Amino acid sequence: MNSPCLIYFVFLLLLIGGSSRPLYPLPSRRNDRNRRPLQTFRPFNIAHRGSNGEIPEETAAAYMRAIEEGADFIESDILASKDGALICFHDVYLDDTTDITKYKEFSGRKRTYEVQGQNITGHFVGKFGIITFEEFISIALDAHRIVGIYPEIKNPVFINQHVKWADGKKFEDKFVETLEKYGYKGSYLSKQWLKQPVFIQSFAPTSLLYISKLTELPKIFLIDDTSTPTQDTNQSYSEITSDKYFDYIKDFVVGIGPWKDTIVTVSNNYLQTTTDLVARAHARNLQVHPYTFRNENKYLHFNFSEDPYNEFDYWINKIGVDGLFTDFTGSFHQYQEWTSPPEVNFHKLVDNIVAMIAGFRGS
Repeated sequence: MNSPCLIYFVFLLLLIGGSSRPLYPLPSRRNDRNRRPLQTFRPFNIAHRGSNGEIPEETAAAYMRAIEEGADFIESDILASKDGALICFHDVYLDDTTDITKYKEFSGRKRTYEVQGQNITGHFVGKFGIITFEEFISIALDAHRIVGIYPEIKNPVFINQHVKWADGKKFEDKFVETLEKYGYKGSYLSKQWLKQPVFIQSFAPTSLLYISKLTELPKIFLIDDTSTPTQDTNQSYSEITSDKYFDYIKDFVVGIGPWKDTIVTVSNNYLQTTTDLVARAHARNLQVHPYTFRNENKYLHFNFSEDPYNEFDYWINKIGVDGLFTDFTGSFHQYQEWTSPPEVNFHKLVDNIVAMIAGFRGS
């Protein structure tokens, strides 16, 4: 998504020489007892880069809107700037998602680097006014209910080649250290995890394997289009979705995040054959969180009559996925509320009624 506002902030920072003031305050650490728990009884609503169908992606406003609209998890790509700061941004360069090329004052900042086997020339992410990983975490921790985070270790091979930390640690080390700093720990569905839910995701299998030695937090292996090899091992789609590979990774990850058109093939914008990818993943107790669901007509296959609710229903009830990455969090939340409203703890409700009656009698 284009974000001309980002260029304004970049230019402003260059003029004033940068600022140490955070874009979002540090968390106030709400009392978890007073926060509504994560709804684990239904497929997760994963806000893809925030509510970015409405607000520029990976901004504080996009994440706060997603939380207001009912997201279970807010998702972000995590990169590192040249000076080692972990930031929320999708691309390692700015040209595709901003209008930086229109500004002559930045023309001298172009560089050429190899990224995933290709030489890319553009304006690479540096020390700009972008929300940090810590600020992203703060937004989730300050929510009025328990909201999970779903950060992606983005382009770890490239980052580790071009960013060097003084202590000799790697991108993955810094990533996990940041999570631990804010109290994220525990295996999937453990008491610790339910207080501060998180899924760690990556397209790079070796990165996930490395992180599995650092933390027991649940990990999701992202799977790209059938024509795209993995970022680091250059394995083909058929290799990484084979039974043999699933048997291997099930000890390191709790699920997969595939591009949705690899689950159900598409031709001329019509759904065709349903593959056995979900069934084989579920047979190994792996969750499936496909991406990305969008309300715009050009992204809705003709089978759904341009109705995103028909699409949600198909993927939840026919395909049986365990969560969705969506750009329109509010729409999916409405579907969730209509089809599987929150569980009511009747024992707690009765206790509250009894307490209210006792209070009236005592007054």
